[in-house]
Amino acid sequence: MKFAGTESYVATEDLTVAVNAAVALERPLLVKGEPGTGKTELALQVSKALGLPMMEWHIKSTTKAQQGLYEYDAVSRLRDSQLGDPKVNDVKNYIKQGKLWQAFDADGRVVLLIDEIDKADIEFPNDLLQELDKMEFHVYETGQTIRAKQRPIVIITSNNEKELPDAFLRRCFFHYIRFPDMDTMRKIVEVHHPGIKDSLLTSALTQFYEIRETAGLKKKPSTSEVLDWLKLLLAEDLSAEDLARDAGNSLPKLHGALLKNEQDVHLFERLAFLARGQR
Repeated sequence: MKFAGTESYVATEDLTVAVNAAVALERPLLVKGEPGTGKTELALQVSKALGLPMMEWHIKSTTKAQQGLYEYDAVSRLRDSQLGDPKVNDVKNYIKQGKLWQAFDADGRVVLLIDEIDKADIEFPNDLLQELDKMEFHVYETGQTIRAKQRPIVIITSNNEKELPDAFLRRCFFHYIRFPDMDTMRKIVEVHHPGIKDSLLTSALTQFYEIRETAGLKKKPSTSEVLDWLKLLLAEDLSAEDLARDAGNSLPKLHGALLKNEQDVHLFERLAFLARGQR
């Protein structure tokens, strides 16, 4: 089973090497990178390319590791016992399987995405060490030990919002998705907007990378945002000439697709003001 990208996902050589190495080593693949660089999409495309079912566990700040294994609903069991419901005699009726349990119990191999692990509490990764390493866990309420029938391909994403524990990192194969260079970005755009005029694409991407490199920018626009911007440019039937900026207006056309906070908009307005003052 080898991953080499898909028709709808441009994977660089170092990324395909990382995916295939993690599969061969049977270790979780930890993928870091800027938001919008395709980390979550990677898991979906690996699933598609290898023909495997996909399971997704999206992490929030309130998510606990135990929820990925199972949850025991003691409150419902107590209520049912008071109502004389006969199902209280089997504790299994009150256990809800988590995503790891579902992945372990699947009849065939699956791709399991653990998305944005850095959103959770710092102890969250440590609480999953044994389960991800041994691919098994114990259900105390029933006395069961749940073991993976086939080891899932685990892809874990992080936006680098907080450091992950060393013990957790040791158990993963790590890859950092660098922001695409101009040539790679052209390939990505061609996948999403085939046949786009070269003059428009060149002008738009040149402007896009200039914006990303602007000193003092609070949030750099991402790959997903430049794709949205190009979609708008095409919808408005704008040409390369329409994108030209003068000293009086340094904001790009339809800048709301690229600049996502007022500080960055004001930054470009100040740059335009300074440029006018130097004329």
